[in-house]
Amino acid sequence: MLLNLNSLTPIYIQIADWLENEILNASINVDEKIYSQYQLAEMFNINPATAAKGLNILADEQVLYKKRGLGMFVSSGAREIILEKRKNQKLSGMVKELAMEAVQLNVGEDELVTLIKDMHRKIKEDMK
Repeated sequence: MLLNLNSLTPIYIQIADWLENEILNASINVDEKIYSQYQLAEMFNINPATAAKGLNILADEQVLYKKRGLGMFVSSGAREIILEKRKNQKLSGMVKELAMEAVQLNVGEDELVTLIKDMHRKIKEDMK
């Protein structure tokens, strides 16, 4: 992953998002040790404090847990926590923007639902 230094999204959030993706993709599994702040800092050429901030976000959300002297590990419910958070935050925000645009374009509810269902089916087929 490459960090987008020009993004409005802070680097520590990009780090947390990347780690969430690694967990969702099963690249990092439950009870597996996660990268340390120093490893992340070296991987992405960033300040260790910035990396620590990304890790601490996930620890605060109980996606990660700390073992004193050993580091941070992936919690047993991490995947579910991440999925629920993304549904409630990201997906809801995207749906709100989509609904607002649909209202501005005078797209009715039925037409909007049909557009979403068609796109959902197409993406699922493309992923096969």
